[in-house]
Order: sequence, then C-alpha cells, then structure tokens
Amino acid sequence: MILSLPAAFAINWNVNPDLITIGSLHIRYYSLFFVIGFWLGYRLFVYFYKREDLPVSLLDPLLFTLIVCTIVGARLGHVLFYQPDYYLAHPAEIFKIWHGGLASHGGAIAILIGLWWYARHYGKKYRFDFLWILDRIGIAIAFAGMFIRLGNLMNSEIYGDVTDLPWGFVFLRNGEIFPKHPTQLYEALAYLILGIALLMLYRYRLGRLKRGFLFGLFLTGLFGARFLIELIKEPQVEFEQTMTLNMGQLLSIPFVIAGIILMIRSRYIAVPAMRETAKEAKEKSAKIR
Repeated sequence: MILSLPAAFAINWNVNPDLITIGSLHIRYYSLFFVIGFWLGYRLFVYFYKREDLPVSLLDPLLFTLIVCTIVGARLGHVLFYQPDYYLAHPAEIFKIWHGGLASHGGAIAILIGLWWYARHYGKKYRFDFLWILDRIGIAIAFAGMFIRLGNLMNSEIYGDVTDLPWGFVFLRNGEIFPKHPTQLYEALAYLILGIALLMLYRYRLGRLKRGFLFGLFLTGLFGARFLIELIKEPQVEFEQTMTLNMGQLLSIPFVIAGIILMIRSRYIAVPAMRETAKEAKEKSAKIR
C-alpha cells in the first residue's frame, strides 16, 4: 500500500519513483513532472507572445536555450556547490545525471546567462530587452518549480526534520521510522501561490507595471520561501551539519537582495512592463517629429 494513516496520523510514504520500467529503461515520475513543467512554461509563453504581438516562432530557440541551461546549470550547480571534492575525484560521474544531483541555484544562474544571450540575439529586432524576458520567465519558472518539487516527493528526497504534525511523512524507502516535514510539498505550494500571483498581475495589471517588477517579486518570493523552508530541512550533504546557514540559504540570499533591488529600481526607472509594438513605436516616432 502506497499511502496510509497509522494511529500517530503520520503518512507512510513508500512510492516507487519509477513510473514505467521496461527492461533496463526506467522512466521516473520526476522526469514526467520535469517535462510537464517545461510544457506549461511553453504554453504560458505562447500566451505572452501572442498578447504582445511577437512571433511564436521565436519560442523554439528560447525553449532549447532553457532546456540546455536548466539541465547543465543545475547539474554543475550541484557539482560545484555541494560535492566538489567527490566529483573532482570522479569526473565521469558529472555526466550521470540520472543518478541524481541537481541544484536549483545553479539552474537559475545558467538560465539568466542563457536569457541574456537570447535577449541580445533577438531583442533589438523585436523590441524587447533582458528585463522584459525575465519578467515573463519568472512566471513560468514558479510553476515549473512546483512540478520539480513534486518530483522530489516522488523520489523521497530533499525532505525536512522530524515533526509531530499530522501531515508528517515517514519516507519508508529511505529507511526512515519517524515522520519528517514534507518540505517538497511546502515548496511546491509556495511556488504555486507565487506563480498564480505573478500570472494574475501580468494578466490584469500589466499596463500599470514597470519593467523588472515582476521578476523582482519572483526572486524575492521564490528564494525567500526557499530560505525559510531550508530552516526545517535535513542537511543535503555532510559539510552542512556544522553550518549556521546551509548552502541553500547562503545561495538564496543574493537572489532575494537582487529581487528587492529590481522592485525598487522598477519604480524609479519607470519603463513600461508591456512591450512596445511596431505600430506604437511608429506612432511615437511620428509624434516626436
């Protein structure tokens, strides 16, 4: 039985992380949720581009950039931030991502680099900039992050300390005997709420927003939630045992600060969040003349 409620009200969690097994081929729930997150992000960008009169064909290079940056950045983030000694001694293991080990902070840094390249390559011709694309990518990443954390739950990984709350999970596959905080669900819920809030702001308040505000709110909300939830997480690697703030918290602080700065900056720079269409640019140019 996958899930049951014993007398202590804890939830016994013993889900097989493999969704489908065919011989040596294993397709995991994590992979499924990862793909769903990217698909939803793609559909959101179709909506963004259509609303703001951009060709949908521009999404093909954007999707490729995001997939490569997410996988490569998240893997290298784990290698560099969490287990550099191990991977320096076993460099071939870096490429074996199916063994696990992805860091969201590394993925975030790589995505920023990839989006900077995308904005430089296509932005001038289609009248958008780096901040414009960041305002919209934050919405998609919030929802994708929710699905990734659900994948972590199915893998019985990245959970919290012992709890006596009635929704504590006993992760039986890992040999646990005490209920632990299901921090995967805490983060998934936080990211879902953040994604809905950002999407509603985009849909109903875009005309009043300034460029950079949405991405600033995304950074502050997502990494602020991550910082707080890390307080009740078990250490992911041994060296975190003696740290006052763990690696996830230390890496979250710069993102939170950057988010606050972006929100303040958007008020003073006062560039409209909505992209200027070709027709609007022509009309503005005619008025200046």
